[in-house]
Amino acid sequence: MQATAKKTGQAKLGSLEELEQLRGELTAAVDPDQTLIVVCHGTGCVANGSPGVTEALKKALADAGEDIKVVPGIKTTGCHGFCSRGPLVIIKPAGIFYQQVKPADAEDIVAQTIQKGETVERLLYKHPQTGDTLSTTEEIPFYAGQQRVVLQNIGQIDPTDIEDALRAGAYAGAAKALTAMQPSEVVEAVTKSGLRGRGGAGFPTGVKWGLAAKHGDVEKYVLCNADEGDPGAFMDRSVMEGDPHAVVEGMIIGGYAIGANEGYVYVRAEYPLAIKHLEMALADARALGLLGENILGSGFNFDIRINRGAGAFVCGEETALMRSVEGKVGEPVPRPPYPSDKGLFGKPSVLNNVETWANVSRILERGWEWFAGLGTEKSKGTKVFALVGKVNNVGLVEVPMGIKLRNIVMDIGGGVPGSDHFKAVQTGGPSGGCLPWEDADLPVDFDSLIAAGSMMGSGGMIVMDDRDCMVDVAKYFLGFLEEESCGKCFPCRLGVPRLRETLVRFSKGEGTAEDIDDLYSLAEAIKMGSLCALGGTAPNAVLSTLRYFRDEYEAHILEHRCPAGVCKDLITYSIDPEACTGCHACFRACPQNAVSGEKKKPHTIDESLCIRCGMCMESCKFGAIQVV
Repeated sequence: MQATAKKTGQAKLGSLEELEQLRGELTAAVDPDQTLIVVCHGTGCVANGSPGVTEALKKALADAGEDIKVVPGIKTTGCHGFCSRGPLVIIKPAGIFYQQVKPADAEDIVAQTIQKGETVERLLYKHPQTGDTLSTTEEIPFYAGQQRVVLQNIGQIDPTDIEDALRAGAYAGAAKALTAMQPSEVVEAVTKSGLRGRGGAGFPTGVKWGLAAKHGDVEKYVLCNADEGDPGAFMDRSVMEGDPHAVVEGMIIGGYAIGANEGYVYVRAEYPLAIKHLEMALADARALGLLGENILGSGFNFDIRINRGAGAFVCGEETALMRSVEGKVGEPVPRPPYPSDKGLFGKPSVLNNVETWANVSRILERGWEWFAGLGTEKSKGTKVFALVGKVNNVGLVEVPMGIKLRNIVMDIGGGVPGSDHFKAVQTGGPSGGCLPWEDADLPVDFDSLIAAGSMMGSGGMIVMDDRDCMVDVAKYFLGFLEEESCGKCFPCRLGVPRLRETLVRFSKGEGTAEDIDDLYSLAEAIKMGSLCALGGTAPNAVLSTLRYFRDEYEAHILEHRCPAGVCKDLITYSIDPEACTGCHACFRACPQNAVSGEKKKPHTIDESLCIRCGMCMESCKFGAIQVV
């Protein structure tokens, strides 16, 4: 007896025709004009209470009686991207966008929007600059400025329901490849699309596949790097949580193209929701015959396993990742031989990251010509960024390659709170660099970022304002990389700690102008001599901040001051007696009892007791606390 898909009750699909028939039946069963409530259940919204909102909406609908026709009711989806505004609720088909929804808002949503077709004004988005109230997703600049390819289904489909994914077109690209194309034609299509790896290196994906495919009929593997470890990055997690079938489909296509029958997803164990949704997607795909033996009657056999990583940043490097899958210590090994010749278990292997695999399924579905028409001459397609830091609209954005940095931060991101510019934007995670406001019109693509001293990386983008100290920023990222270094090669093991120690001295006002030159020389040596990309890119934060913010380094060691007011050894807090109202807020907030003064009279700070924690400044509502 054939296994059936748990949700569809459908027997295994034996051909392309059967898949298309099923997709047609599923699509016909849903009326696109009927009302649908969509609640974001991405990790960010879940943390902000979206499950409670969903339950409250269900109860409100039930209490409202049977006259309300809401079919199929409430859909929970992956991350909509606008994380700083969650929990998010969308009412379809009108596309009404409700933000920061609480369970107590459920009755109003049902009574006003579902029953009467009116909006709940207090839940609508207000433009931070114009103050205009915007009702629908399409009107909001955060979404209007994006071009969604990888994220096209996230926020639209229920990631736990393969029926929903099939309606949205899932597995159309894989079906096309397996039933109408030779493996070499698939490699050629991906090559012509111009897709470059989204994990950071930007190596041409089709070229990598071709190198593995040339080994002929031998055992091979495809792997998905889902070991996303950059601070502030959550692109890959959101794709796995919100559209796991796109990743599975891409790996099927890759396996067919190079002649691999087995794939691995290496995902960090800290991503439980992503793992859960991947496991569900794999089970449902197997039950439908989209994974396993003789997929869609093509004669191609392929399946995928999930391998949980322990959260080591270095395991994002491809050779270290493969050693970890093999059960060995996750350390990089010298190349050549490259994994395309000798990778996992010594066999030819292809490793791409989550976003790359998700792009592959779109390319095969729509054609390489469509993808090659997006982006720039050498950076095709779109890129997903995790936009975080000092920016009004924090979240996940997907934009065409070549878009200006200014457009991402100031338009889609809504700008920097309280300022008309950013001080710096760090791209590429801890291995990337910091770009100044003067580079606001820099096109964001692989080559332009490298030329400017940064890199694309996997897509982390951290916005900083004038209160961020660039010496402190470089010190933080070096500290992160020092802890995450596997210590295998000499330049990384010893060089990175020396860089950080130098920056620690600078942050205390110690050092000389010659030390800056030594810092630069050491950074260049580490970059040239390290075994893998972790060590090779570790100095980028130092080099880029030296390139654009050298005056801040000089201020620290020559003038013994921190211009941003961050480095504790170089600042003091004081209270402006004219602005202080004597409200006692700073008095109560200070953990060292360094603040003194009577109520309704100006307070003072005892510098001998102050530990420069900044609690007084955070608690003051009158701007009376100053940093000097």
